[in-house]
Amino acid sequence: MDKGTNFFPGDVMDPNSDLNQWLQLVFRWLHVIAGVMWIGHLWFFNFVNAQVAKTYDADSKKKVVPELMPRALYWFRWGAAYTFITGILLLGLVYSMGGALVPPNDMPVAVRLGVGAATGISLASLVIGFAIYDMMWKAMAKQEMAGMVVSLVLTTGFAFGLAQFLSGRAVYIHIGALFGTIMAANVWMRIWPNQRKIITAIKNGTAPDAALVATAGLRSKHNTYMSMPLMFFMISSHYGTVYGHEYSWAFVPGFVAAGWVIAKLCFSKSATKAPAEFATGDAAAAPPASAAK
Repeated sequence: MDKGTNFFPGDVMDPNSDLNQWLQLVFRWLHVIAGVMWIGHLWFFNFVNAQVAKTYDADSKKKVVPELMPRALYWFRWGAAYTFITGILLLGLVYSMGGALVPPNDMPVAVRLGVGAATGISLASLVIGFAIYDMMWKAMAKQEMAGMVVSLVLTTGFAFGLAQFLSGRAVYIHIGALFGTIMAANVWMRIWPNQRKIITAIKNGTAPDAALVATAGLRSKHNTYMSMPLMFFMISSHYGTVYGHEYSWAFVPGFVAAGWVIAKLCFSKSATKAPAEFATGDAAAAPPASAAK
């Protein structure tokens, strides 16, 4: 790579140095810990708690919600925060400082940018991406199908735009970073502030504002749908066959749609009786022989 156009020259952080490798290991570990905490609670809210909450009467809701939700939302929101922070640090270590952000000079690219410029544009695109998403869904909150189609088109356009100056591997990780940024911003700017007001209203025995409930629920639903393709794009960076194709950006809408289908199947299953069932009969009722002694 031409050091004259590299904002992070190799003598600052050699991607193969022991320090860089240790930092990557530690931040990946923390990233996974925080991500499991965050997404685990996200799925609990959407696939488990959403169905259980339908069984509450007024007294049960007033007792359970103020006790359960603040605790769950604590781990949920801080899991989101630390997942985002460690993710941005990893982007810097692995891509901007690790030589994986832009294609090498001997590979063709539509727009040849230095690492500094490419880093600035790609990070700015994450912020702009959330702003576009947020404005769009404020306007299309009641038109979910149309909003889904527009979101898929915009995501494809985002991938195409990044592919003009980033490496294929960097394009895929930045699609994941875009979803992660939107999801984390949803948590801290739309879900948690609304949930605080909802919990307070329930605790006081009053009906929460329906608009707050609708917004928090919709953004949580969006996060659940985004979480499936998000994980695909995060692990895809290890498979050159996927991101190394000349038109790898064109595969993005297919992978996103596949993730949405998986999320839809999980939502559908959560609404059935199956998750609430458990084994019955003599086999389930009888304790193990060792326990009976």
